[in-house]
Amino acid sequence: MKEMRAAAGEPAQAAARPGARSRGRPRVVILGGGPNRIGQGIEFDYCCVHASLALREEGYESIMVNCNPETVSTDYDTSDRLYFEPLTLEDVLAIVEAEKPIGVIVQFGGQTPLNLAIPLQKAGVKILGTSPQAIDRAEDRKRFATLLRKLDLRQPPNGTARSPDEALRVAKRLGYPVLVRPSYVLGGRAMEIVYGPEDLNEYMARAVMASPQRPVLVDKFLEDAAEIDVDAVSDGGRTVIAGVMEHIEEAGIHSGDSCCALPPFTLAENIVAEIEESTRALARELGVRGLINVQYALRGDTVYVLEVNPRASRTVPFVAKATGVPWADVATRVIIGRTLRELGITREVRPPHSAVKAPVFPWSRFPGVDPVLGPEMKSTGEVMGVDAKFGVAFAKSQIAAGNAWAPRGKVFVSVNNRDKRAITSIAKRLAGLGFSLVATHGTAAVLKNSGLALEELPKVQEGARPNVIDRMKNGEIAFLINTPSGRHCRPFEISIRATAVRLGIPLVTTLSGAAAVVLGLEEMAAGQMGVRSLQQYQGDLAGAAAPQP
Repeated sequence: MKEMRAAAGEPAQAAARPGARSRGRPRVVILGGGPNRIGQGIEFDYCCVHASLALREEGYESIMVNCNPETVSTDYDTSDRLYFEPLTLEDVLAIVEAEKPIGVIVQFGGQTPLNLAIPLQKAGVKILGTSPQAIDRAEDRKRFATLLRKLDLRQPPNGTARSPDEALRVAKRLGYPVLVRPSYVLGGRAMEIVYGPEDLNEYMARAVMASPQRPVLVDKFLEDAAEIDVDAVSDGGRTVIAGVMEHIEEAGIHSGDSCCALPPFTLAENIVAEIEESTRALARELGVRGLINVQYALRGDTVYVLEVNPRASRTVPFVAKATGVPWADVATRVIIGRTLRELGITREVRPPHSAVKAPVFPWSRFPGVDPVLGPEMKSTGEVMGVDAKFGVAFAKSQIAAGNAWAPRGKVFVSVNNRDKRAITSIAKRLAGLGFSLVATHGTAAVLKNSGLALEELPKVQEGARPNVIDRMKNGEIAFLINTPSGRHCRPFEISIRATAVRLGIPLVTTLSGAAAVVLGLEEMAAGQMGVRSLQQYQGDLAGAAAPQP
């Protein structure tokens, strides 16, 4: 059973497997992620469990510290010793004092244990894997900028601010729009894209309250850029890329809320090669030992480094399933001294199939909430679709996420002015699949000028009936393509999207997402969807590895 402290001030008590303490094996402490929350969820628990099992196989006694009863890491038989304790400096130091481990692993539990790395080291605790100094070098804005300049890598123009006036000066220098966020937070909390001084002043009043001891980070927002996630593992010398994932949604939507595909579905080979080499350079310069995650933005042919996390990321389980390699297990063995060559991990895996990760959102539990995505994470889970073709893999992921895209019916299309030109080709493809189109006046005019037949509906705020909300209530709408008009969406826009969520009607709020939906519908209409087990897909990976340069 899991034991907790009997009373405040008493020494931490641990649950242990019978006989685990009598073997005299060296001990390693693994810090979990603490309570699940948006931005730090079960993906990190997956990594902690794999770390514990790998340590046991390597002859170590694994000691887990975590405080969430709903996780596998806190199951009685996952580790040799379990401390069901909060992830605070005081509690961890008490456990280290009681257990006398050879070291502590902080890189598998997300941001919470990572924030303890330097305080633990200052208290004399040995941190295994990537050094706390390297972690801070990636987290600290000024040190990180110096690092990128040394490696001749680009990042969006940026600055830091501790007051509204300072934020206004930085934003004026960078030029609007800017992406602003408090530093050292989970899941992009309080992160926003702001388009002018008034919005920035309003944001700073809230952000400084959210993080009074930390500066606010201000970045030039790269509009119309693609975002790429990379996971890699390094043994301090050799670095192997675990996976390069291309986001389906454009940059500006939190990586945890974006669908992403592995391998990339539109990136040119030279861009992928540049991204992989940049990741190796960053891992080498930081002296990474274990996992590293790097987020990039691609605007035109220019690659920008957005963020470097010298730890496990939420995509590690997805990449492991897509490539057939247990990357958290591999990273653990590297952390305790094994080399990638010893483990037989010397080449990148190039999957012959396409795997798509899709987020799952809790919209149905929050009636009336606007389901528009942004830089602050809102998803509470994720699913995966796999197929030989990207479109079908995406369709499978959407079905798993609860979005049942009908093969026929009426599609309501209403997009903001910036998206009106681009929606035309998507609408034509939908018409080619046999869908009928309905739209409000502005979007309808653009589509009619392109030769498309459609039904024009009155806008909700005009008062004429039936409008799109009436049509949805009558069961006449198969799905909606509705991109928001701006940061401050009008109430009638929110009511349309909220009604779709309440009635369970699929909704897409980005053009890139709409294009992926249409591609999936086209490939399914061609009868290309098949069913195979994950093991069968992973069996195809033999010989799919690429030599490392």
